[in-house]
Amino acid sequence: MQETRLVFTGIVEEVGTIAAVEPAGNGVIFTLHASRVLDGMGLGDSVSIEGACLTVTSIIEGGFTVQAIGTTLERTTFGGFRVGQRVNLERALAFGARLGGHLVAGHVDGVGEVTRIAPREELTLIDFTLPEEVIGVTVLHGSITLNGISLTVNDLPAPGICQVSIIPYTWDHTSIGDLREGTAVNVEGDMIGKFVRNLLGAPGRTSVPGELQADAAAIRQAWGYA
Repeated sequence: MQETRLVFTGIVEEVGTIAAVEPAGNGVIFTLHASRVLDGMGLGDSVSIEGACLTVTSIIEGGFTVQAIGTTLERTTFGGFRVGQRVNLERALAFGARLGGHLVAGHVDGVGEVTRIAPREELTLIDFTLPEEVIGVTVLHGSITLNGISLTVNDLPAPGICQVSIIPYTWDHTSIGDLREGTAVNVEGDMIGKFVRNLLGAPGRTSVPGELQADAAAIRQAWGYA
């Protein structure tokens, strides 16, 4: 992932298409066809592609390019991208813009796998495995990012398994309808949860104010860090 302090919302602006995949050293240059996200886009801008933040390296007629380095290919689903594949796109959050989803860093924590897709009348339930880095910050009715989409944790049906509920609008306006059982997915855990975990659970982290010691101890125990 590139180093950035920009954030996203997890509200997909557009579904783009991979137009070209070109090897570049230990990484890959991707050309993407898009339209809406091109509005105001400039060289060096950050864009979320399937939940991973990348830098725009060129702008072409009807699209743009990004370069994914070897680390990105190892930690995301990008290594499996193919020409014609549909991908979720979102520009970085502009100051003053409405935050419709939740704060998303665009730094994929790991790759999960879809284990079940179950249509339920007006919605679709999707179960997927959680990367180890995300398990400790995933809570019932909390936020999670799946392929760049801000979603609510609907259930935690088994250890290491997360379930989300997809409404028809999300199904129709993102790439999530392309998922199948066994498909790999990019997962980013809740940003606030990760900060809290680091503060209360990181090894050697003892600088909690005295008046908060009892609360901190209770949270550590609830989160399994006691």
